[in-house]
Amino acid sequence: MRVYEVMTIHRPELAESDVQAKVKEVETFLTSRGAEIQNTDLWGKRRFAYEIDHINEGFYSVVKFAAGTEAIDDLDRVLSLSDDVVRHKIVRVD
Repeated sequence: MRVYEVMTIHRPELAESDVQAKVKEVETFLTSRGAEIQNTDLWGKRRFAYEIDHINEGFYSVVKFAAGTEAIDDLDRVLSLSDDVVRHKIVRVD
């Protein structure tokens, strides 16, 4: 298994408790696929450097985990389909 980080930006209209629940859903999704969560960091609401789909701010979160490649593909698909996620990025940590 390799170590990855996923950064997600959730919609600003969500309550902070809802964002925490969504991040917990991502963690649960990953652990159900055999991943090991190492760290979760909630950054809170921040302004964007530029507008994305007429949105100027969002809730940032970073989850560091160890997983196989199958889990990465599934996570990317699920986050791409989610209406609550404005953007996401999965990177491999060296």
